[in-house]
Amino acid sequence: MSALLRGLVAGSVFVLSACEALSVQPDAAAVIVHPTAASRAELSRAVSLALQGAPVTLADDALTRDSLLVIEPAHPRDASGLPLSGRDRGRPEQFRLVKSGARCVLIHQSTGQRRVLQSTTCEAAAHAH
Repeated sequence: MSALLRGLVAGSVFVLSACEALSVQPDAAAVIVHPTAASRAELSRAVSLALQGAPVTLADDALTRDSLLVIEPAHPRDASGLPLSGRDRGRPEQFRLVKSGARCVLIHQSTGQRRVLQSTTCEAAAHAH
């Protein structure tokens, strides 16, 4: 009986360890560390693809201080720089950078679409937004 009990305990510990190893860790808000030309280009491509190929201009320090990226729609202007239309009804698009396991993942907030950023290094943000 004692040997059976020890076997059950050992088996239970093994099963619990396996479950712990397989548990999915939640996404953590992240920021880009050590940005490079390649990582900036990758981020720009990911945002543009999420916006159906719309051209985007991002600051070189995008997502390096905050996990939230807000993209304002372009405002068409005439030759003198005045807005072509009176009221702008376009809504900003929001993207969130998260650390998902070892990966940096950009999430388009309105669609939930996720893109893994292969050339980007990120770490969990000190304080999430």
